[in-house]
Amino acid sequence: MYIAMNRFKVLPGAEEDFETLWKSRDSKLRDVAGFVEFHLLRGPKAEDHTLYSSHTVWESHAAFEAWTKSEAFRAAHGGAGSTKPLYQGHPNFEGFEVIQTIGRDA
Repeated sequence: MYIAMNRFKVLPGAEEDFETLWKSRDSKLRDVAGFVEFHLLRGPKAEDHTLYSSHTVWESHAAFEAWTKSEAFRAAHGGAGSTKPLYQGHPNFEGFEVIQTIGRDA
């Protein structure tokens, strides 16, 4: 498995708009081969931002790479940057190969 994460430093007072934007967008992920699940995470607040992370789980790094080159990716990200500034700078991407998973049922 592969986990892809983007970290966002959301401006004070823009948290609700940021969350609404993510919850209402059509991510196109459900129809993408190799997609497992998505999470939007809210983290700690600092004086100048609230930390958020988008977290997608993929069957493989190859599945994630294929999505980034797909029409579904372009459609899901077509409006990026067209809203008022909600966060500082660009998101920080981090990608991880899963080495171990421990679940309740395993």
